[in-house]
Amino acid sequence: MRNIRIIVEYDGTNYKGWQMQKNAPSIQEEIQNAILKITGENVNLIGAGRTDAGVHARGQTANFITNSRIPSEKFAWALNSVLKDDIVIKESAEAAESFHSRYDAKSKIYSYVIHRGLFPPAIMRSYVYHVNCGRHMNMQEMKKAAAHFVGTHDFKSCMSAGSTVVNTVRTIYSIEVQEDGDYIKISYHGNGFLYNMVRIITGTMLYASIGKIKTEDIPDIIKKGSRELAGITVPAHGLCLEKVYYD
Repeated sequence: MRNIRIIVEYDGTNYKGWQMQKNAPSIQEEIQNAILKITGENVNLIGAGRTDAGVHARGQTANFITNSRIPSEKFAWALNSVLKDDIVIKESAEAAESFHSRYDAKSKIYSYVIHRGLFPPAIMRSYVYHVNCGRHMNMQEMKKAAAHFVGTHDFKSCMSAGSTVVNTVRTIYSIEVQEDGDYIKISYHGNGFLYNMVRIITGTMLYASIGKIKTEDIPDIIKKGSRELAGITVPAHGLCLEKVYYD
């Protein structure tokens, strides 16, 4: 038995998320079907994060157990030969038998991209969130808002309903806000993220930048733990899983 670790990049536009589900296409199912084609084995592909419908990834990590004798570094080549163009295996290698992509992850980096131009972009429309009020955004207030979320907090106010997670305490190591013309890229590095947490924090920062939420009220919003006090849940298609760290 061998444990193969892969790094996956994918465009989530045409999928209902990472996790396999009935009557809906998923990234997990597509890769498992590709593994079946090249090895004849039905495997359970374990992902580091269960990205939602429409969310993208540049550095999703996954692993699977196989009896195949294909050299570990050749799995990427073999899988890419049968996968659709919107899913690419960037790297494959043999991992320790005990390695688990999800449970062994130490931290992750997600990015969210906002477009604040007068009109929405055509080419990047599936990868950024265009905000009609973008011209009125106060970037200093957005950056001040970001600073309030950094650290270890109970992020219950930044979690969507439907999650079964009991412990809602997480640590955000950094939030970086970068401007490039009409594009704003927000990068989040944390030890873990709750259901829709990045999208809700982004929405709260956006609200702070346009004056719908007072920046100085954010610590109280976090403390009270009420989802209703935070900002909107921004759309999924602006979100990307950039990297997963294991040490």
